Amino acid sequence: MKNLFILLLLLLFKTHSIAQTAQWQSLFNGKDLKGWKQLNGNAKYKIENGEIVGTTVLNEPNSFLSTDKEYGDFILEFEFRVDSTINSGVQFRSESKKDYKDGRVFGYQYEIDPSKRSWTGGIYDESRRDWLYTLDLNPAAKTAFKQGGWNKARIEAIGNSIITWINNVPAAYLVDDMSPKGFIALQVHSIGNKKDEGKEIRWRNLRIQTTNVKPSTVNNLFVVNLIPGSLSEAEKRNGVSFLWDGKTTSGWRGAYKEKFPEKGWDIKDGVLSVLPTTGGESTGGGDIVTTRQYDAFVFQFEFKLSEGANSGVKYFVTEQEKNTGSAIGLEYQILDDERHPDAKEGVVGNRTLASLYDLIPSIKEPRARRPIGEWNRGMIIVYPDNKVEHWLNGWKVLEFQRGAPYYHALVARSKYGIWPNFGLAPKGHILLQDHGNLVSFRNLKIQQLKW
Repeated sequence: MKNLFILLLLLLFKTHSIAQTAQWQSLFNGKDLKGWKQLNGNAKYKIENGEIVGTTVLNEPNSFLSTDKEYGDFILEFEFRVDSTINSGVQFRSESKKDYKDGRVFGYQYEIDPSKRSWTGGIYDESRRDWLYTLDLNPAAKTAFKQGGWNKARIEAIGNSIITWINNVPAAYLVDDMSPKGFIALQVHSIGNKKDEGKEIRWRNLRIQTTNVKPSTVNNLFVVNLIPGSLSEAEKRNGVSFLWDGKTTSGWRGAYKEKFPEKGWDIKDGVLSVLPTTGGESTGGGDIVTTRQYDAFVFQFEFKLSEGANSGVKYFVTEQEKNTGSAIGLEYQILDDERHPDAKEGVVGNRTLASLYDLIPSIKEPRARRPIGEWNRGMIIVYPDNKVEHWLNGWKVLEFQRGAPYYHALVARSKYGIWPNFGLAPKGHILLQDHGNLVSFRNLKIQQLKW
């Protein structure tokens, strides 16, 4: 009886172990490409030493070796080794449709980037929205990639949550609902230079879990949330909260006023809009400011411009200056650069979109620009050491140090030189500007940083 009991325990343990390990399924049998098909370009794919080897071919478009199956919620792990001079990636929840760009593959991509930029593990939206999460948002992960060696990647795509790792280091955290399922594909990037022909990227140990998957709890990793009006649990853990509730005027008032303007601003369907007027700057409802003041923070906001529109987001606004028109503060410029004359004023473009108005021009990255009428993602980060960054649609477009010698020099030659200690208040209000043009805002979020 005792031996039978022990045998049953061993059988139960073995069955449990099988159940635990059976969650992983191999995507590649190590021998051939059964279950895979090639899309778009004609880069070369072969099997060698139990590895899938992709090889670049001159003047071919991006090539993709795609799974026959589609996957929704999953945890994917794989290893890769890439030539240091080429770019690559792994598609997931991706598609190819005849009615979309003639069948071009589109969807989420785990970036493989051995360049000095070091964005491996970031999330790119192939043939659709461009960059969603660069590793400039998480510099700590930039050093995790091993140049010239094998690297381990992990992707958790569960519900609206997408988390990536590179060599066990959390890399990117995206919340998005655009693509709930799709195929997985191995990319060989296009090349246009003969010297890059014949370069290789290798993949091995591709495995996936699709049942009973749950997202990992990752703290202190910046979260990009692309779902309007939502605040994820991961954001809440990071201390992110709404700066505007999407419905009322709570937390906001008119600049230099005790109450919110009775005219000039409209709230509808989670969108806050400054209405157009014929009188120009601050002649409608006027600027609005937060009732609270902030020192070190991450302020995220989305904005949409109408044609020829001008507006701005100001910070470290104290309302102490005696000024007609808009209140005084550091300004993240919001502007239709093509149609508004202010873009040609100032010095070296320092009055263009996302610039520090009249002080520092933003980097003119074309891929960070969206057509007029589409939503843009803006972000202002003020660190406890007074370093400040402006971001536009996922790209860092400028940075500066409050109080540095060059900062004082820039202020002295600007229109703000008449204001003592301009932009140097220890804390201040955040302001949305009424410049007399139709501009809309939504998804205003704040995370306070500790000094």
